[in-house]
Amino acid sequence: MMPLAPLDWLIVACYLALSIGIGLYFKERASSSLNQYFLSNRSFPWWLAGTSMVATTFSADTPLAVTGFVAKQGIAGNWFWWVQALSTITVTFFFARLWRRSHVLTDVEFLELRYSAKPAAFLRGLSAIYRGLLLAVLKLSWVIVAMQKVLEPFFGDKTELALIGTILVVLVYSVLSGYWGVVITDFLQFGIAMAGSIWLAILALQYVGGIDMLQTKLIAQYGAKEVSDLLAVFPPLDSAWMPPFIIIVYLGLMWWADARVEGGAYIAQRLMSAKDERHATFAALWFNIAHYALRPWPWIIVALVSMVVWPDLADKESGYPKLMALLSPVGVRGLMITAFFAAFMSTVDTLVNWASSYLVNDAYKRFWAKEKTTRHYVRVAKCTEVLLLGSAYFLSQYITSITFAWKLIVSLTAGLGLVYIARWFWWRVNAWSEVTAMVTSGLATLVLQTQTGLGFEQSFCITLAVSTAAWITVTFLTPAVSMEQLKIFYRRTRPLGFFWKPVRRMLPPHEANSPDNFWWSFRCWIWGIVWVYSSLFGIGKWIFGDMRPAIVLTAVSLGTGLLLWWELKPATNPQPSTSLSPVLNEE
Repeated sequence: MMPLAPLDWLIVACYLALSIGIGLYFKERASSSLNQYFLSNRSFPWWLAGTSMVATTFSADTPLAVTGFVAKQGIAGNWFWWVQALSTITVTFFFARLWRRSHVLTDVEFLELRYSAKPAAFLRGLSAIYRGLLLAVLKLSWVIVAMQKVLEPFFGDKTELALIGTILVVLVYSVLSGYWGVVITDFLQFGIAMAGSIWLAILALQYVGGIDMLQTKLIAQYGAKEVSDLLAVFPPLDSAWMPPFIIIVYLGLMWWADARVEGGAYIAQRLMSAKDERHATFAALWFNIAHYALRPWPWIIVALVSMVVWPDLADKESGYPKLMALLSPVGVRGLMITAFFAAFMSTVDTLVNWASSYLVNDAYKRFWAKEKTTRHYVRVAKCTEVLLLGSAYFLSQYITSITFAWKLIVSLTAGLGLVYIARWFWWRVNAWSEVTAMVTSGLATLVLQTQTGLGFEQSFCITLAVSTAAWITVTFLTPAVSMEQLKIFYRRTRPLGFFWKPVRRMLPPHEANSPDNFWWSFRCWIWGIVWVYSSLFGIGKWIFGDMRPAIVLTAVSLGTGLLLWWELKPATNPQPSTSLSPVLNEE
């Protein structure tokens, strides 16, 4: 145990006091309406909305999970989440504008804009409970587990008390200030968390004698061939660390099958809170480069050092906080703990606000209490956040592996990605399509996890196949959405795609065309993929001193970045979204 000194406590206390102060500052503004409490009146610039996305995905669990991936599968193990760049770049250039244009309060409310009648209402209620309760509580619980692992080397038998105190601080400012406090504190928390990660990576390298000595010690520990495979982004076919089948599943299937391929959840919340479509697009683009290219390498460096210092560590994920405790002197220790507090709080505040928006706007207000006052709904939202965090804390007592929880979520939603894409581009998809995909993915995951000994990748493929076949079949066996509802949806969002032709024929010429261009979106998608991955791998090559590939990848990154700037400059300046269609659900 490495206890905190008075200076460390002072640093932590100042940060926590600042977070509560932000909550108090935005208290009145957030309480004026649900639109203010959950979307901050759609007023955020791209850099604030985008940074909030990055901060939300940078939690206490992320460095620990990355440490586990590297220790078990080498650097290539990070393809489990690196591959999601293909999804989130798809969001940037195909869906960000559509989410902002939809002008709904939540992506679950969107379901009754896209579909019609009782099936749409049933899907909205089911999704609100499924996402806002089951999935959100599961995500919150593994974040709490990660924070517990971080605090344990510093607080020992008082870890639970420190954890509960941190959760209470998050509740205070998030309940007081709603989405305003979430996004403003996210901006502060991202800077603190990134600085702490980089600092720890520098301390870790100094501890083992630098990057060259790190590689030498790894070779002495594991062997030259094994270390070559360990450090490879694309390991060879005979790699003992990462079998090629896993890479094939990640790159070939997982990115488009992932439920996040069209945004949704807290990503959609950020896009819908942006000032206009242009700001939504740039927010998503900034998220991609910061999330995938800027963040991973400090975590990877610390993971590799932990493999040298504790090669036989049973809990590989705990190598990260153990190094933090080992290497941080007085003062720095307080900054490191503050960085993890920031990472933890930036995720927890988002998840409770986002999940509460489903449970209040899409379940309670929609089905049980339709005619209450705005302040009543805001009070219910605040109480819901407390209950969500309490439930997550209870569930966290039963979770031991963060990477297992990550993979469980991906498997539970394995069949949703394709139907989520289709609902924007194919008029024939209906509410029963989504219900079928959701139910079959969940049931298939439960059966495969409890009744078979299959690994994650094998069970993922089976779940995807079963769910996709089921929802496509149900789509053709059930009635289409009413033409009147489809026309309302098309007028509001103006989606791309040949598969809206039957609806466009029913509209006047001035309403039948989309303001977007498919080939422009596709070009930008290609440039975005190259830009993000060349930046990611180029930074890694610079760190490990592999100069020739580093220079080439940096040149590619700069070139594609300029191409994107050229493409985006004239194309992302539409009229503000509020001028495209009537505004619903504004208070």
